[in-house]
Amino acid sequence: MSFRLSIALALIAVFGVGLALTFDHPPIETLQRGYRGLAMVENYNPERLAAAQAASKIPATLPPLHAGPPASTVYKNVKVLGDVDVGEFTRVMASITTWVAPQQGCAYCHDTNNMASDALYTKVVARRMIEMVRHVNSDWKTHVAATGVTCYTCHRGQPVPPVVWFTDPGPPQASGVAETHTGKNMPAPQVGMTSLPYDPFTPFLEQANEIRVEASTALPAGDRQSIKQTEWTYGLMMHFSQALGVNCTYCHNSRSFRDWDQSTPQRVTAWYGIRMARDLNTKYLDPLKPVFPASRLGPTGDNAKVNCATCHQGVYKPLFGTSLAASFPELTGAAAPAAKP
Repeated sequence: MSFRLSIALALIAVFGVGLALTFDHPPIETLQRGYRGLAMVENYNPERLAAAQAASKIPATLPPLHAGPPASTVYKNVKVLGDVDVGEFTRVMASITTWVAPQQGCAYCHDTNNMASDALYTKVVARRMIEMVRHVNSDWKTHVAATGVTCYTCHRGQPVPPVVWFTDPGPPQASGVAETHTGKNMPAPQVGMTSLPYDPFTPFLEQANEIRVEASTALPAGDRQSIKQTEWTYGLMMHFSQALGVNCTYCHNSRSFRDWDQSTPQRVTAWYGIRMARDLNTKYLDPLKPVFPASRLGPTGDNAKVNCATCHQGVYKPLFGTSLAASFPELTGAAAPAAKP
């Protein structure tokens, strides 16, 4: 066998393995969600669905433990949940340890020699995150409904949620007369390895750029958005599809993607979800940047932020709709204050 033939066969083998790992294996199941002939069908892989269900099991929940006076009268420096009785306060703290730092324990956030100390940055962050959870559960029912969220929704037993995002600096770019790539043609996993702009999060889930592809009136009077804006939007839609494990028709009617009257109810829920993500990133996570050490910041020096996958993690409803928050009414209280930490 010649050297060239050996190299060719090796490349074919590598390419074949790549294809096998890239595409879903049959059988692929389908579920019709709209009128026939309009491509209103959801596709899913039973193996992936089973894996997602196994990964969505919630930890055992401690039973209610109502006992004692308000926690703020017993413990020092309790700035959140101080109105909760000591028994329930202890239950919530123990649960948060299980949800966020089961290996590290209480010492991940607390100085065990002085539990009231705010010396560890993780405690300052955790306090703000508890406020954020209460804010989501009380002020964003338009998205989370009665299901709500807890720390476990995002963290899944890890100190840092497995899915967060930082500003992507992109690959090195030639200077001078070379044309900028405007974020395109650099395949990235967050946009399904397509050539769409690799950062759809900054313009839409941190900034409030308009999400628009199709004009509602005839040009040029109706649509002033650029092609780049359209490609950004497509990139964000790719993220939605991957983050929720659904097709475009989960929210849109394929005969008119623009028309709200022909869209599914899930499109309204998604509309609120986009605004919720912006709210959490700008009011809760971005202000924490000075608190984080350099090792916790991204390549451009920014803090971690959330997108749809942070909670959903490939499932149309986080944890398949299991309501862990229902067992913790302390986390569904009043809105968190807007003050920075």
